[in-house]
Parts: sequence; structure tokens; C-alpha cells
Amino acid sequence: MIIYQGLDDIQPLPNAVVTSGTFDGVHRGHQIILSRLTEVAQASGGESVLITYWPHPRTVVSNDSQNLKLLTTLEEKIELLDQAGVEHLVVIPFTRSFSELTSEEYIRQILLDKIGTKKLVIGYDHRFGRDREGGFDYIQAHQSEYGFEVEEIPRQDVEAVGVSSSKIRAALNEGNVHTANLFLGRPYNLTGTIVKGRQLGRTIGFPTANMQVDDPAKLIPANGVYAVDVEYAGQTLGGMLNIGFRPTVAGTHQTIETYIFDFDKDIYGEHMTLRFREFLRPEQKFEGLPALVAQLKRDEEAARKVLGS
Repeated sequence: MIIYQGLDDIQPLPNAVVTSGTFDGVHRGHQIILSRLTEVAQASGGESVLITYWPHPRTVVSNDSQNLKLLTTLEEKIELLDQAGVEHLVVIPFTRSFSELTSEEYIRQILLDKIGTKKLVIGYDHRFGRDREGGFDYIQAHQSEYGFEVEEIPRQDVEAVGVSSSKIRAALNEGNVHTANLFLGRPYNLTGTIVKGRQLGRTIGFPTANMQVDDPAKLIPANGVYAVDVEYAGQTLGGMLNIGFRPTVAGTHQTIETYIFDFDKDIYGEHMTLRFREFLRPEQKFEGLPALVAQLKRDEEAARKVLGS
């Protein structure tokens, strides 16, 4: 996949089949569009092009920008789009001035002048241009003037999977990783650097890797205990993860701590990815360390059972 950071380096392609959108999560609904994009490109001897925006448009134009958490970082989105077979990825910096482009300016300046679009494939509810004024009906009415075709993914095709980024965020905020993973078509993941914590886990037989997530805009699922796959140094290990404030030991801030099964190595400063498999229980306060340790043993048994199934 060829990646263009902005519009300066891209030259019009001879037969560009294009789609556009934020594609946060690259979930099963998005995958329907991507599948059709690559299918049309292959059938017409063209090249697939996806236009996306960074940062997320809502962080620029919405009043709730501080509250928006993302399902995928830009790096994760790039990797997933590459796996989906997209040949050209155009990442447009989303600014206030860009958001003021009219649909006419967007079509002429970007789709035509910069990319040379021959066919546009969009979801049934896709809008673009200032105040979301442009859409399928507008382009279809003017496609002879613009010189490219437009295809809209039927509403029933997208709604059949019942997926949206908002629904996935809501599920994760409730700890419902089963539903989130079903909608994503893969396990939700967090990637970050291992940092030193209070190291209390070592004293009770459950040493943990304390993660600092790479991107502060990345959505962290609800507090609680989870069964996770741990990807580290090219290998996949099992583990149980606690997200929360550790009330039993008077924690003062949220931590992301993973007890990696059958693993004993100092990995401070190194990268690790967690893939969420199942929610085990909410975070809770225990009367003391013996009660906490007893529960952790039950959590480990439950997590190993989930991961082994």
C-alpha cells in the first residue's frame, strides 16, 4: 500500500476507484465497503484509493472533542487498511479550514484534480463537504458533469451487520468486549510501553506489566479484569489484565496491569499489545491482601480457561 501524508505528493491516477471516511475501527461495516472497493477496482483494471482524515474530524469541529476516544490509532488504521487490500491511502490533515470546503470544492479539488477519480464507492449515509452538504444524491445528479461514476453501498447491506463505531465504543465502555469483538471482526487491542509501577504484584505472587498506552486518544475499556492475549517480541502469550484504581491497595490513579502467564522477564521500556478476549469481572475492593490473592487465583483459572477454549 502506498501512503500519502497529505495531498502534495499524490498525482492523478489513470483509473482511480475511491472511497473516503474516517474508518475508525475498520469494523465489519467498513469491511463491506472495503470489499466492494477492491472488487470494483479489480473488475475495472483500476487502483483502489481510500481517503481518510487525521485527526478525527469530531476533534476539530465538535464541542465534545475532549471526550472522543478512538478505536484505532492512525498506525493501527493504516495496518488494517493495508490488510484489507487498499492500494493507495491518502491521509488528509483535518483542519478547521479543510472542514469549510464545500462539496463542490471537495469534489473538484480533491477527487478530480488531485486523485483523478473514475469511480466513487460510498456507504449509504456518507456525507462530505461543509455542513455535510454533499452525498450520493448530489453526486449522482452531477456525475456527467464531473466525469466519474458513483456507487452507493445499499443500506440493507450495511445495516445487516448492525455495526457502527459508536456502538463499539459503547460496548467497550461497558466492558462488553464480546460484542465489541463481534462488531470489529477481531479482538480489540491496546498497545503501549511497559513502565515501572509500585511492584506490589511481585510481593503477592502476581507480578504485572504496567502499560502506558501509546496514544492518549485511544479508548480504554471499562475498569475490570479481562482475559487477554499478549503479543510481545513476536510471540503470543496468555494473561489476565486489570484496568482500574486498585482500591484494595489504595491506588490513586488508573492503571493497566497484566499478569502474563508462564513468563518471567524484565521488559521495562519495551512494547506490548493486548488483545481482549473476555471480560471476567468488575474491579472490586477486598478486605485485605489474602482475599485479593484468593480472587486473583480464581481469575487466573478463569482466564486460562477462556484462552484455552
